[in-house]
Amino acid sequence: MVAESTVRVRFAPSPTGRPHLGNMRTALFNWLFARSRGGAFVLRIEDTDQTRRIEGAVEAIYESLRWLGLDWDEGPDVGGPYGPYIQSERLPLYQEWARYLVAHDKAYYCYCSSERLEQMRAEQLTRGVPPRYDRRCRNLTAEERRALEAQGIQPVIRFKTPLSGRTEYTDLLLGKRQVRNATLDDFILLKSDGFPTYHLANIVDDHFMRITHVMRADEWLPSLPRHILLYKAFGWEPPAFIHLPLIVNKERKKLSKRDGDMELDWYRRQGYLPEAVANFLALMGWTPGTGTELMTLDEMVQSFSLERLSRSPAVFDMERLAWFNRQHLKRRPLSEVAALCRPYLQEAFGVETAWRPDCGFPDPEAWLSALVEAVYEEIACLSEIPGAVRFLFEDIVMELEAQQVLAEPAAGVVLAEFDQRLRRLADLHPASVQQMLADLRGALKASHGLAGRQVMFPLRAALTGRLHGPQLHLIIALLGRERCLERVARVRNVLAERR
Repeated sequence: MVAESTVRVRFAPSPTGRPHLGNMRTALFNWLFARSRGGAFVLRIEDTDQTRRIEGAVEAIYESLRWLGLDWDEGPDVGGPYGPYIQSERLPLYQEWARYLVAHDKAYYCYCSSERLEQMRAEQLTRGVPPRYDRRCRNLTAEERRALEAQGIQPVIRFKTPLSGRTEYTDLLLGKRQVRNATLDDFILLKSDGFPTYHLANIVDDHFMRITHVMRADEWLPSLPRHILLYKAFGWEPPAFIHLPLIVNKERKKLSKRDGDMELDWYRRQGYLPEAVANFLALMGWTPGTGTELMTLDEMVQSFSLERLSRSPAVFDMERLAWFNRQHLKRRPLSEVAALCRPYLQEAFGVETAWRPDCGFPDPEAWLSALVEAVYEEIACLSEIPGAVRFLFEDIVMELEAQQVLAEPAAGVVLAEFDQRLRRLADLHPASVQQMLADLRGALKASHGLAGRQVMFPLRAALTGRLHGPQLHLIIALLGRERCLERVARVRNVLAERR
């Protein structure tokens, strides 16, 4: 149980879509702050907009947080002293405090129909003025209210925003600001169906859940004056606020969660590691101040502070994420990386059928580990591994550069000598193959004056159809004797036909 004097932050997503990089970064920063200060990280589901709720979205939130390695101290599934932690289960609380504001002349019942409000909005837009409620119901008499209620109209409750003066507020990241109250509208607190708006539910929940710091995206910054006014109306002390700058693309345009590549699930499916994604997200808007970039969650916790958050928008760079993923792949034990790669290879090729008894590895598991070790430093994410090793599973497609190498006069000599030496080689253990290739280079240099590239390139081209990729001795050990001889023979036949 966390002491009341300690930091309490919350992550309060709405189940109206799949978790995306933007809200996962918000969750990460809140979690890092709580853990760095020995505080509590609270998960709250803000589901008051029932019309936009998506089936399975709550479960996706849980799964995404856990995938990133973020746990929570209180929440719908773990409980806590200030529950329930799902807003639709807290409706009586919001209704009680909305009525409290009405009773203290801080809010009022509004009976305007949606048709009237839509017409009013259209007229204001036509006149070129910001659309805003005209406060028609703000000063209704008790008799007028009774008459409207007698018609069966179910009212909403609107906040009675002060008509003059200024509201001052402070953001720990952006500093002090103020807004003229005359520019604010009488916003809705409680809808006619008894559900609260974000403004009311957010403030009531943060107060009763003892939240000390609200860290959220800066798209909510325009709402902050309204929230400060609500805290004053209730007589409650507001928490500290930190509004995080947006994530933008390289053109400095806002990234939208409607973009497919913003959804966290896409990165999971592509085979990005959770620690790489967390590392990448943490450094989009925060710096540890140590010059270190590669970090675990524990290392981030040790360095995290609000003072090192950036005020500038964070630029999303896919190449940078790929770099982080490569580095974190190298940190994982090879056996783990191989296990992670297996589903991608299985889906693409059926990996169990690829091992051959005549290759350089005693069983399919050793073969798979060697395959992954041969290429995993070259890939950005696990889903790229089928493309990197396709030549091992399917008939090769000869690239133009490879064709040009095989058209050189020395290619036939190299392939013929390789064929003979491979047939005589006792076993295809990678070390044995590596020695055989060294002997082959030496012999062809002595007999034909061929340089190393003139020997290796024709072999690589014949076996893989390209000039770049894993080390040649690993390719041969992975393919096995029979497949190597078949591919070399096929190329030699083509060369013979061209003579």
